[in-house]
Amino acid sequence: MKKYITLTILALSLSAFAQDFAKNAAAAKSAYAAGKLEDSRFAMEQMLRELDVAIGQEILKLLPPNMGTMNVNAKDDNVSGGTGAAGLYVHRTYGAAPKRTEIDIINNSPMIAGLSAMLSMPIIGMGDPNQKQVKVQGYKAILQKNENTETGKMDYELQVPCNNTLLTLKVDDSNESEILNFANQIPLPKIAQMAQ
Repeated sequence: MKKYITLTILALSLSAFAQDFAKNAAAAKSAYAAGKLEDSRFAMEQMLRELDVAIGQEILKLLPPNMGTMNVNAKDDNVSGGTGAAGLYVHRTYGAAPKRTEIDIINNSPMIAGLSAMLSMPIIGMGDPNQKQVKVQGYKAILQKNENTETGKMDYELQVPCNNTLLTLKVDDSNESEILNFANQIPLPKIAQMAQ
């Protein structure tokens, strides 16, 4: 019965998405035909936002249910779509303070170009002992460690540019081995493909 209810809710939400998408597509076409280009653009932006949210919901399904011993905080999941500088945004957390993990996925992130340029330089990290290049599932990434001044423990942040999508993984009270293990649990190629 529970499975039936879940499938029914999923079908209704997909149906509502399809109706909103079709409504905005029709509004964009109608406004364009009437020469109302600003209204047409607005309707298309709405349509793209809805599409980003639907893609974000699918990406959440790809993320692991736990990271090590930390369970997902599904109630804190956040998915949104935008236009302009950044598009799709997905946020998920695991665990609770003082041991917490966060994943942020942003496509068309303004940081992609800068990170990609840094990663293409062979001397990256030579000036900062807390930063280095690593590879995760074939993608070059920047690993940053930061000392938490309150606890004296190390927090790690990994930034992985995947095509036009930036995945940021933050792990509190961690070590390099643990954050890289967590990063390898995330299906980066699938996420990069979906978020394009």
